[in-house]
Parts: sequence; C-alpha cells; structure tokens
Amino acid sequence: KDHTTLVAAVKAAGLVNTLESKGPFTVFAPTNAAFGKLPAGTVDNLVKPENKATLSKILTYHVVAGKLAASDLTEGKKLKTVEGEQLKGNSSTVTIPNVNQSNGVIHVVDTVLMPS
Repeated sequence: KDHTTLVAAVKAAGLVNTLESKGPFTVFAPTNAAFGKLPAGTVDNLVKPENKATLSKILTYHVVAGKLAASDLTEGKKLKTVEGEQLKGNSSTVTIPNVNQSNGVIHVVDTVLMPS
C-alpha cells in the first residue's frame, strides 16, 4: 500500500485505538511519497519513542471531527483539527477523495501537513 509510513507513524504515536473509535472523523492521509518530501531523517526521528508527543501532534493535525466530503472542502475553508489548530486547506492537494470508512472518511493527500 501507499500508506505504510502513515500506518507506522500512527502505531508509533499510539493513535490506533483513537482512529478506530466511533468517530466520525475526516482524515487527511499523506502517502509515502508525501512523507518522502520531508527533510531527510525527519520520519525516522519522529517515530522514536522520545518524540511521541510531537508525532501525535502532527498526526492529529490531519484529523477533523465529523465526516466531510470532498465537496465540503472548499478552498480557504477553515477546519479545526483534533490537534486544536486551524487547517486552512492550501498546502496540500487531495489526490484521492472520499474513501468512506465505517467511522468517517479519508482523503488521500500529497503533502504532510505541519502544525505551526
């Protein structure tokens, strides 16, 4: 699959149970190539146990409460992430929209979103 890095990161951050809970959630899921665009060594560093809080913050920045279809994601629309910051929707492109799940929806994105 094209999301092995994301799956490993979710496991390292201890977020598996959270993301498998009832929801609903909208998840912006970066591909392996998206993680590959980060500076060399970034992912290896983030999955270390001592960086769990930072990794969790980055991953929860990709999650919005509620089930939002791609048609709901208009340019410039501000979304509040589970992490607490606003997602502005202008740093990443949805490459595969509306992958429906039992507890929400996944939109595959081409860039890892970074909280400020």
